[in-house]
Amino acid sequence: MSSNEKPLFPVPLHGTKANTLIWTDPYTIDIETAAQIRMMSRVPWVEQIRIMPDVHWGNGATVGSVIAMKDAVAPAAVGVDIGCGMAAVNTGLRLESLPDDLHSLRLAFEEVVPVGRAGHKKAAPILKQDQQLSNLATETFRDFSRLHADLPFGQLKTMRAQCGSLGGGNHFIELCSDDHGEIWLMLHSGSRNIGKVLAEYHMHKAAKLEHNLTLEDRSMSVFISGTGEMDAYLHDLYWAQDYARLNRAIMLATLKNALLKVLPQANFGQEIQCHHNYVAQETHGGVDVIVTRKGAIRAGSGDLGLIPGSMGTGSFIVRGLGNEASLCSASHGAGRRMSRSEARRIYSASDLAAQTAGVECRKDAGIVDEIPAAYKDLDEVIAAQTQEHSPLVEVVARLTTLLCVKG
Repeated sequence: MSSNEKPLFPVPLHGTKANTLIWTDPYTIDIETAAQIRMMSRVPWVEQIRIMPDVHWGNGATVGSVIAMKDAVAPAAVGVDIGCGMAAVNTGLRLESLPDDLHSLRLAFEEVVPVGRAGHKKAAPILKQDQQLSNLATETFRDFSRLHADLPFGQLKTMRAQCGSLGGGNHFIELCSDDHGEIWLMLHSGSRNIGKVLAEYHMHKAAKLEHNLTLEDRSMSVFISGTGEMDAYLHDLYWAQDYARLNRAIMLATLKNALLKVLPQANFGQEIQCHHNYVAQETHGGVDVIVTRKGAIRAGSGDLGLIPGSMGTGSFIVRGLGNEASLCSASHGAGRRMSRSEARRIYSASDLAAQTAGVECRKDAGIVDEIPAAYKDLDEVIAAQTQEHSPLVEVVARLTTLLCVKG
């Protein structure tokens, strides 16, 4: 292949088992991440691995990985933010209907949705107004007592208070315009502290099991089908996935109300919801497998998904094409190209302000690690998944970021 030719994806990654295919140029994957993928491919229960173009190193397992296991599941292949994902809704507004200055709207969003480590005083106020959400929350909170993990009572209070809150890191709330000037409200969040607590509890438990003691890397320890340990993990994990979805639903409803107070002509329409750190029991190639997507979305035929970039690059709404070669998956975002510590070392608040020019958002040193330059090129990530040879998704719309709230 000449230097001017672009690879036709998927391609193998040298040094992995034949069960591993990737949708990115292997020479762009850093040494540490490539070594982690190779290690994952050698875990005995792994049937297939698919690597998305937003790939980067992750704790325990690679971010941007889709792992199909036979009769086993690895908690690290889901990650600590169980059920993390995206939600978006068309507001019925148009670009020309927005005020020229969105600062007051950003403050309104930040006032009603706690960010960072914060939560509500007791429970999200919207639950007193929305009976359907209230019923769902009551059911979810009640099922907390049925979790298998041995959790302190204080976790119940924290879990209730944080349901309907954003969190920190790369979690965000955005107001965006699409190709036709229509305005979308979008957010990215997961299962908050309770998801992390549950994940770490079960990871620690798995690492002590005898069948994992000889693994090359015990961070990829697994639970085996037919055991009480696996049943307990899946029970707790599915609860956390439901909690994460409820968390996003509460925030979306809260933000709709806040937007209506400023722009009462909003008329909310189509909603899109998708997990990108989760487990699903699926059949691929005629084999029943347990699929973990860590930094990847399901892209089954017709599935609508959201692939965000960064604070300055916007996002994409996509429709899955059901590509079995990818285990019906696609990327969850642009993916980081540098660590948070490296971004803070290289860039300043003034760099952040320059790279987010035109976006209503914080521009202080506290979120420099989320600077657009810390992320991969979103257009290249999308191009790798829409190429004619083996496409994963088709683009429905590109979203341009107008306002962004970070934790």
